[in-house]
Amino acid sequence: MNIHDTFITAAGAYQARTGHAPGHLRAVLFDMDGVLYDSMPNHAKAWKMMCDEAGIDADEDEFFAYEGRTGASTINLLYRRQYGHGADEETCRRLYAIKSRNFKAMGEPVIMEGAQDAVGRVTGAGLEAVLVTGSGQASILERIARDYPGAFSLRVTAHDVVHGKPHPEPFLKGLDKAGVPAWEALAVDNAPLGVESASAAGIFTIGVRTGPLEPGSLLQAGADMEISSMTELSRLFSRLLCD
Repeated sequence: MNIHDTFITAAGAYQARTGHAPGHLRAVLFDMDGVLYDSMPNHAKAWKMMCDEAGIDADEDEFFAYEGRTGASTINLLYRRQYGHGADEETCRRLYAIKSRNFKAMGEPVIMEGAQDAVGRVTGAGLEAVLVTGSGQASILERIARDYPGAFSLRVTAHDVVHGKPHPEPFLKGLDKAGVPAWEALAVDNAPLGVESASAAGIFTIGVRTGPLEPGSLLQAGADMEISSMTELSRLFSRLLCD
């Protein structure tokens, strides 16, 4: 089955579940790390360096599973595991500043292959491209306008939400900013927590397996369909947004 036929089948299942067909699209909500940028390996390294400096036990690979959480949420998770209680606000700010410094020192992450073309197809079709990220990392957020011109004037970041992914709040806010109902949007995320967030918001969710995840893991998290690259997503959009 080709990717367009896979979408049609998944769209039918979405309609049966929600009562709405994901047609007449007006917006696509994109995660950032692991979707627009191949940045997760550097994030994982930066978090591990912060933990080593703070004396917190952690494995580098575990941070791929936390992708989509806000920085404060990740720090609180680590603190509860290590000390049996959460971290106060000042500790969260201090530790996240260390993590951010580590990440910035690694240089700019590369643009995810196929992402610019996929986003360009969205904006070229007159749809709104909305950024929905758990990140508050200024060094990468500042690159968006340069790397994706004409897109992402609407953004939901860690600074805009009380509850980060997997709570539906980030994607619900994205829908609100775009002024569209869930069934007139698509969500694109590469992490189980992000997929769970988008699905809980009622949006047809495409899971893009760009990280070290087992096939099917994003479907298990609630994605309506799972693909293996942003290049594959661009191929889908080349059909979907021209039909």
